[in-house]
Amino acid sequence: MKNEYKIELLNDRSEIVEQWYTKFRQRDISVWNAEISEQVIEEISQKFAKIIFNHPEELEIEEELNQFSAKIVNLGWPLAYLTEGIQILRTICLCRLIEKNDDVNKYEFIDMMEEVNGWVDPIKNKLIHTYSTHWMDMVSKQKIVLEELSSPLIPVVEGITIMPLIGTIEEERGQLINQKLLTGVVEHRSEVVLLDITGVPTVDTMVAHYIVKAAEAVRLIGTTCILVGIRPEISQTISNLGIDLSKFITKSSLKQGFEKALKITNRELNTKNQQAANTVKDIIHSLKLPSLPTEK
Repeated sequence: MKNEYKIELLNDRSEIVEQWYTKFRQRDISVWNAEISEQVIEEISQKFAKIIFNHPEELEIEEELNQFSAKIVNLGWPLAYLTEGIQILRTICLCRLIEKNDDVNKYEFIDMMEEVNGWVDPIKNKLIHTYSTHWMDMVSKQKIVLEELSSPLIPVVEGITIMPLIGTIEEERGQLINQKLLTGVVEHRSEVVLLDITGVPTVDTMVAHYIVKAAEAVRLIGTTCILVGIRPEISQTISNLGIDLSKFITKSSLKQGFEKALKITNRELNTKNQQAANTVKDIIHSLKLPSLPTEK
């Protein structure tokens, strides 16, 4: 920015910040996150005003921009918060320069606009870049957590493990299920693993392929795999697809599958011990459809 323009704006810094803050606060920021208090919103907006009036080439400001963007992402506020704030600053600075320079012609106006853009745009670009970086990092972490929750491997009793599958199964998740199942079976020294597809809404060729592939891999390392949750419509689909499940034990419900697993491991429910029987039933019931966290 030309030194004369920069000096003019810096001399009016307090007034510009106050004008920017007043205009920016006219935006209803609370609609982005109703749980954020007015005090926090005010503190963040004041911090924003301070940041955008510092030169972006200073190393300490670079780190400040990075931390500020991370905070906005963690609050769940959209990129529009940053871009709208920058645009308001741009407009106020241009108007201020025009007011302080009488009889501005079109060439001088273009010159002013280019100089203001040369100051504002680097800040905007750095904020957008750091925001996007933090956003993608957060999404990646949430995806990993969601994948872990959507295909957990749960040791119920010694030698018996259950993996309840919930939601759609695409290529990436199918590979993850296979990997987790094999690793978990070895880690827990499972004699029997129950692969529960009750929560899988549809079973097409690809889904059936991954389920059979996982069951076959478990069988090859010496563990019995019981496929549970085979509803009539899924059974018909699998039959129509020509997929052979004769090598695997199949049950229509998790309860039936668990009872079969007990028999394979030479166990049985002790009906005389009602408390123990209820505990097993509670375990089965709790495994059916665990809730998943919602993404903000």
